[in-house]
Amino acid sequence: MSGTSEGPAPAADLIRPAVTESKGEASPRIHVPGSGEPGESSGSGEPGRSSGSGESGRSSDCGASRQSGGSGGFSEYGPLGSAFSAAPLAMAVVDRDGLVVSANDTFGALLGKAGAALTGLVAAELMDLKSDARTWHAYREVLSGRQTKLSCTRRVKHPDGHVLWVQVSVAPLPAEEHGVLLSLTDISARRELQARLRHLEMHDPVTRLPNRTLFFERLAAALEAESYEQGGTGRIGLCYLDLDGFKAVNDTLGHRVGDRLLAAVAERLTRCADEAGYARASSPLVARLGGDEFALLVEDSTGTDQLADLAESVLKALQAPFNLSGQRLSLSASIGVVERQAAGTTATGLMQAADTTLYWAKADGKSRWTLFDPERNAHRMTRQALASTLRPAIERGEFTLEYQPLVGMENGRLRGVEALVRWNHPQFGMLTPNRFIGLAEEDGSIVQLGRWVLVTACRQARRWQLDHPDEPPIFVSVNVAVRQVWDSDLVADVAQTLAETGLDPRLLQLELTESAVMGSAGRPLQALQALSDMGVHIAIDDFGTGYSNLAYLSRLPVSVLKLDGSFVRGFQYEGEGVPPNPADEVIVEAMIQLAHRLGLSVTAECVETSAQAARLRRIGCDTGQGWLYSRPVAPDRISELLGTKACNQAS
Repeated sequence: MSGTSEGPAPAADLIRPAVTESKGEASPRIHVPGSGEPGESSGSGEPGRSSGSGESGRSSDCGASRQSGGSGGFSEYGPLGSAFSAAPLAMAVVDRDGLVVSANDTFGALLGKAGAALTGLVAAELMDLKSDARTWHAYREVLSGRQTKLSCTRRVKHPDGHVLWVQVSVAPLPAEEHGVLLSLTDISARRELQARLRHLEMHDPVTRLPNRTLFFERLAAALEAESYEQGGTGRIGLCYLDLDGFKAVNDTLGHRVGDRLLAAVAERLTRCADEAGYARASSPLVARLGGDEFALLVEDSTGTDQLADLAESVLKALQAPFNLSGQRLSLSASIGVVERQAAGTTATGLMQAADTTLYWAKADGKSRWTLFDPERNAHRMTRQALASTLRPAIERGEFTLEYQPLVGMENGRLRGVEALVRWNHPQFGMLTPNRFIGLAEEDGSIVQLGRWVLVTACRQARRWQLDHPDEPPIFVSVNVAVRQVWDSDLVADVAQTLAETGLDPRLLQLELTESAVMGSAGRPLQALQALSDMGVHIAIDDFGTGYSNLAYLSRLPVSVLKLDGSFVRGFQYEGEGVPPNPADEVIVEAMIQLAHRLGLSVTAECVETSAQAARLRRIGCDTGQGWLYSRPVAPDRISELLGTKACNQAS
């Protein structure tokens, strides 16, 4: 049928509420020819008759009566009829049964017919008002007189094939007229402009891809329950990618070349999405989220394999060089891949997971894709929780020290202890240094924590000395991070601590890692020298695993080398018939002899068996540390070991 509607407009186009005037408001009295004015035929022979149902309600004689009331006969009603017929606004009078009583030619032109030809037709069918339940209900309310106005938008197809958008307004005529006035306004140009503006608003001008706003609209819609409960897999997937080294392209070749490169990348991503969507219900949505970040959203994903295949195809597509005006450019991408059930997933949660996984891909070496790992993410979340509470934990006194004995290899007697910090976390329990020292070094709280460890350890060493005056005093060894040397006055801190606690400087040993000490110059070297001049011993921890530049040993104020446990583990054998590894013993013996020639003493870490201890003792190692003697223990346990042979008293 000519003038058929193309379906309802989006619900947002319906004026909300549909009633814009209350029933009690006075409507202007308008006499419209053919509308049932007293003295005229109402089309049923019964003035004021109304079904109030909004249905067609045709009768055998109403058609002819209403035909006579068409626009072709308006001239007989004087100026008002002429105005109705010639008005540029499309208007039609509809009776209470919903049938067109009369329509002007402007109304008919929009629908591709003469106005008179519309008389007797069902108005709701002309505008397809029944297809939308909400609009249909409001329309019937206006016809019955219970509502005073309706306004909505409809898309209408003209007989010549083009589509029109019209604003439909329905308002009641005076009660005695027994009908409503239906008017149409062609808003096609406005709708087209709105569509163009929305496209510009929702698409990236460089790549012509959907932008961040449109991407999140689609993502939010995909995560709404009705979108996946009506069918499909009920799953959603996301490939979130970042171009590796794109900033260098902008910095060296300029933003114009950078924009062209982004456009070329967008073309390849779109091609990958189209190939992935072949023989499927839909292709992944490709969007540029900003900068050199892109996303491929997969609705109704079939599992991680589908997302992995898509990520692989993207990496392969981007590996081929780009030719831009004679410039041959190569780049790669890092991709974070997330795939999960849509139910219970939020847009924020999905993007956080994708961003985290993208970070993993870059940290793992770039030019790769990485799948979201809940366990790895839980560890990351724990790490963030620890980092955010480090400083307050120091102030709350949540840290404590344990001490591991350093035992003389010749007689097995306790010579010193290493202070090892522990975090008694209220949520995660007792944490060892490997869980939080790195975090403390990153955020600078290692300075505050290190100062607390130094003071606490020195105070405890002095307490042991006072409690056991008949025993040779033992030294305490404290680990120092290189950031403590740079970010604080370590020399002043040590001097103040020794003065306050009364501990002899010779009973304090500071341990620094080999990588921190080797190659030291400037302030670190000056600090180490000042501490050595003060009488404090300097030890190199984990010796043999860092730079191993032996030339520095003769120039550094070092007095102790602590052999890394990896060397000592090669000594693990018991009894006869198990041959030792000659290379291990040769290397360790050479390092011990070198240290002794330089006037340094040697401590072996990770001594766990008596056989290891015997071999280390035979090749001249000075002190040992490990579970053979004792695990890290509380201060009172060290008091028990004083004056006894610590060897073989494992705790």
